[in-house]
Amino acid sequence: MNELHIDKTHWKRTKIGDLLYKTEYNDKENASKQYSKFIKMEHLDANSLNIHRCGDSSVEDIPPTFYKIFKKGQILYPTRNPQLRRAALASFDGICGEKTLTLSLIEGCEGYIPFIAHVFHSSAFIEYATNARIGSTNPHIRWRDVADYEFLLPPKAEQKRLAELLWAADEVVEKEKREREKVEEYKYLLVSSTILNGYKTIVLNDLGKVIRGVSYKPEQVKKEEDFDSFMLLRSNNISSNFTTNYDEVYFIDESILKNEQELQLGDIIICMSNGSKELVGKASEITALPTKKTSVGSFCAIFRSNPDAKISKYLFQSIEYRKQIALLLSGSNINNLKPSDIESIAFNIKANIETTTIDSLNTIDVILSRLFFQIEQSQQIKQELIDKII
Repeated sequence: MNELHIDKTHWKRTKIGDLLYKTEYNDKENASKQYSKFIKMEHLDANSLNIHRCGDSSVEDIPPTFYKIFKKGQILYPTRNPQLRRAALASFDGICGEKTLTLSLIEGCEGYIPFIAHVFHSSAFIEYATNARIGSTNPHIRWRDVADYEFLLPPKAEQKRLAELLWAADEVVEKEKREREKVEEYKYLLVSSTILNGYKTIVLNDLGKVIRGVSYKPEQVKKEEDFDSFMLLRSNNISSNFTTNYDEVYFIDESILKNEQELQLGDIIICMSNGSKELVGKASEITALPTKKTSVGSFCAIFRSNPDAKISKYLFQSIEYRKQIALLLSGSNINNLKPSDIESIAFNIKANIETTTIDSLNTIDVILSRLFFQIEQSQQIKQELIDKII
């Protein structure tokens, strides 16, 4: 971004609290009756001001702490785990949790809210918010600390121009994501038409085995990586696109790691327990091994396929798999699965799955991998632009 020159000579050092105020429209009795849409933190994508999904009270229960009303045009900023880079501009009215800030522009101030919203995704703010966290069990940042954050604010006309530039960069990313989603939809259709909906019943226990995650004590968590530690992944490392990320990992004393718990290439990791029911059963594949020994925590599990079970990973990505998980969790307030639950999941598949089908799906995976890489590159360019401007 060296070619972009921005003259900040006349920009004014300003606090977020000079531009935004926190609203508290709490209605424990009637909020869920007035609004069907609600936003959890997991509904928000990292580094994106756009909201692509939300909860709907007509099909799922609203969590008991969700009674804060937000309005279209407000900035939504979850205060828990600020390092996760989640903040969005509300595109509709709805409900959110009590720990999400709902922020509005102060009347008469020299602020343009689409520009200010991008401040929450700047690297400087993320570092500030991460360092300002309080609490060990549920680390979060207080509004008063958010309000104290200072940055250089350009004149309002310049804010509008720069916000349009940032939105243009964002649209490049959004366009690439839409292309990826189309390929993913085609992949799901191909799985349904060429693998599922047959007459041969197969259960996951026929294709591999479930290995429990590592149980550990707080004192076994190392403050930093060292020679005698292994990397431990948790549910936050299972991305929604069946890929595994390595953000916010733990390092644990290697002495408690069993040989079979060490991740292998092609393993599938599964979220077995979570406070959010829709995250239980979420899975991702290990497509590349870290240089360090790696495993998963006790709230997750590993599915290790048999060498000849090449269809396993596609079954975990199917809509049928999600339906089976929903059935396992229905009628229970406990959001957790046992290894036997996963191993007993049954699918009706085509009797003779051709090698060409698996080859076609593998080709689609290669295309998706390239699209993910391109999206990461575009995200990086956008982030560099935000950091140069803000």
